[in-house]
Amino acid sequence: MSETESQIQAKVRLATGLLSHTRLFRNNRGVAWMGEVIKRAGLVITLQRGDVLIKNARLVEFGLTDGASDLIGLRSIVVTPDMVGQKLAVFTALEVKTPAGRVEPEQRNFIEFVQRFGGIAGVVRSPDDALRLVGK
Repeated sequence: MSETESQIQAKVRLATGLLSHTRLFRNNRGVAWMGEVIKRAGLVITLQRGDVLIKNARLVEFGLTDGASDLIGLRSIVVTPDMVGQKLAVFTALEVKTPAGRVEPEQRNFIEFVQRFGGIAGVVRSPDDALRLVGK
């Protein structure tokens, strides 16, 4: 049985977490409802198990943007002496896929956007791919 994207992502996070120069974070993307949860005694409302009644509900989007990579973060680099030897944080984005997983156009666009601005970005299908991309 082949690994799922979630299993590969967990292994990538463990492998890159051991690096002193890289910090990656899970970028969840989605929408949710938020507002005031109604909990009044005597109010008879029949809800299915697990349902919640929300007053003044509003839809909230979270995550970066459509197509943003699964893992985002920073890779620390030391610039050359002609740049005074300061450390810089380079934006890093890893799109995790299974060996047969397809990269969506929005995901490819995000990767190319990050690369155009000098960041590190790419598709990884294993912890080894991730380590090659961010540098050991």
